[in-house]
Amino acid sequence: MRIHVDFDLCQGHGVCQEEAPAVFAVDEREGRVVVKLAEPPESERAAVEKAVRYCPTKALRLEE
Repeated sequence: MRIHVDFDLCQGHGVCQEEAPAVFAVDEREGRVVVKLAEPPESERAAVEKAVRYCPTKALRLEE
């Protein structure tokens, strides 16, 4: 699984960081997501899927 972010859509709400803190962080100065693990381990799949699902701007996408 690989994470893609549309930085034009990301507004830094931080939902992804709340759902999957091992994978996502929010850069407060830039106001957007930072992907700490672009290819997270399978053990993070459920958390990453929640982060993608609940992103308010739909800026996150998963590829297999």
